[in-house]
Amino acid sequence: MEFEDVLYEVRNGVAWITINRPDKMNAFRGQTCDELIKALNRAGYDRAVGAIVLAGAGDRAFCTGGDQSAHSGNYDGRGTIGLPMEELHAAIRDVPKPVIARVQGYAIGGGNVLCTICDLTICSEKAIFGQVGPKMGSVDPGYGTALLARVVGEKKAREMWYMCRRYSGAEAVAMGLANACVPHDQLDAEVQKWGEELCERSPTAIAIAKRSFNMDTAHQSGIAGMGMYALKLYYDTEESREGVNALKEKRKPDFRKFAK
Repeated sequence: MEFEDVLYEVRNGVAWITINRPDKMNAFRGQTCDELIKALNRAGYDRAVGAIVLAGAGDRAFCTGGDQSAHSGNYDGRGTIGLPMEELHAAIRDVPKPVIARVQGYAIGGGNVLCTICDLTICSEKAIFGQVGPKMGSVDPGYGTALLARVVGEKKAREMWYMCRRYSGAEAVAMGLANACVPHDQLDAEVQKWGEELCERSPTAIAIAKRSFNMDTAHQSGIAGMGMYALKLYYDTEESREGVNALKEKRKPDFRKFAK
């Protein structure tokens, strides 16, 4: 299976799926999402694989969300908003293998949502977590908000989304968004160690446990689906476009002049 935006490698039973767009801070376009879905399903149903790692190429970023250069009221792929986000999020949750987010740098916006959805998150001391939606004329109306509140607590989740602040790897561990924060040069070894330890556990027991954990938030899938239609309508407004325009023009956005 050949990919352009994604690298796929199995290391001693651990499948590493790496977003390979370092020049774009590993921001995803429509093609990236499609390839991630295919790679996740390939690893998830391969009996030789016991755990999956979701990573980003390079040192700067794990993932910074949707590629703004491919976004002008709609992204460049399929799905409600031009990105099959509902399918990508479902693939991470539905594969019967634990998925570990390996965060070496920025996990911002949609990248932060991926960390929220993954079963486990291991980060380096150089990791930076945060949301940017309200600064960019965007939002995640599904798992990125509702599930985040389950993970870090409702007050902290609201702070992350409303204030768009950034948090270190140590802060991510303290709030429950990450499981461990290690020295940068030890990150890959630590992630592989966790993956190999998972490979030693009963795959059926883990699959059942994952289904059970996810059942508690399964209703959020419907919320996400409805929310994406609202998001599409929002992307068609001048208020939302102001975020992308301001980024392109390297200025501070003025959303309020477009609010109705």
